[in-house]
Amino acid sequence: MSKTFTLSEAQTLLPVLESLLRRAQGSGTRVAEIEAGLERLRQKIFLSGGVHVDVTATARRRAERDKALQETKDTLEEIAEIGVQVKDLDRGLLDFPCVVEGQAVLLCWKLGEAEIGYWHSTDEGEAGRKPIDARFGRTERSRPN
Repeated sequence: MSKTFTLSEAQTLLPVLESLLRRAQGSGTRVAEIEAGLERLRQKIFLSGGVHVDVTATARRRAERDKALQETKDTLEEIAEIGVQVKDLDRGLLDFPCVVEGQAVLLCWKLGEAEIGYWHSTDEGEAGRKPIDARFGRTERSRPN
């Protein structure tokens, strides 16, 4: 675990992370919509044994898809560079590495939650979420190696 956050530091990042998550979700949705349109075109061509295709429009749609896909990747990379783990983009599930009483844990937040209210161990997933307790007010900050 390279970077860790205190509960306060993680909480402070939520507005920025929420904005980044929404951007990644939006571009991901555009990718899916464009891909669905291209798939309908492929099916139409297949079922009719070939049709006239507007090559320019199709190329433009593919370029739009590629741009949206790159935006999604770039945004997810930006979140990762902050040190936060995206566990489920569709649901907006994030984990923040944290150290509590010398133990590495993950603060857990989901898009739509007002604040970080849960944590789980590094080997548990979302199903193992437990409410934040008083120990998290005394979290240790990561020290450079």
